[in-house]
Amino acid sequence: MSLLENLHWRYATKKMNGTAVPKEKLDYILEAARMAPSSSGLQQYKVIVISDQALLEKIKDVAYNQSQIADCSHLLVFAAWDEYTEERISNVFNYIMDERNLPHSTMDGYKNTILDLYATKGKEWQAHHAAKQSYISFAMAIAAAAEQKVDATPIEGFLPEKLDELLKLKGTGYKSTVILPLGYREEDNDWLLNMKKVRMPTESFITEMTLADAADTAELPMDINLDVFIQK
Repeated sequence: MSLLENLHWRYATKKMNGTAVPKEKLDYILEAARMAPSSSGLQQYKVIVISDQALLEKIKDVAYNQSQIADCSHLLVFAAWDEYTEERISNVFNYIMDERNLPHSTMDGYKNTILDLYATKGKEWQAHHAAKQSYISFAMAIAAAAEQKVDATPIEGFLPEKLDELLKLKGTGYKSTVILPLGYREEDNDWLLNMKKVRMPTESFITEMTLADAADTAELPMDINLDVFIQK
């Protein structure tokens, strides 16, 4: 099946049946999440995988008692950096340079530009920016789950501070952003299963623009050589 066919098949599963997702399917979904693009290639997030039933029950308690959390096979918790620091950014750049067999100093100009820019934004902006990157990975995981015919339910309805406390994230530099139960639908008890999938019509969702339609803005200076830092 094509990606579009798989996306039409998937829906936000409301009731899961507890069946285990095979390891090879879980690994495929996690690899898709790992391969997601991120701003400046920093990959400023990680995924915590939980299948322990006792822990899932506790997470359910801080997620408004949503049954998918306890009935799923695996719960993916996406967690992002709580701020940008010179140490974190340098560590990532150094790792990238090592993998590409380049000197650590290769990206110093670009790295320092990022650090100067992010420092002016403040910690709240930084945490929000990192969280947005985790959602790209999250979306890749959802699409990969649909390819594998594994049901998934995007969930933002939880108490982040409580979940961070439960998962001992406090003090690690990470904050939970969004969670994704993976499993299989319980067809007889899921009220949403046979409902028509509804999205805004294409003509409302997509707008084509030309330069004539755009607002006049001052051109921002761009003094950075990105030639050696092409993300793939």
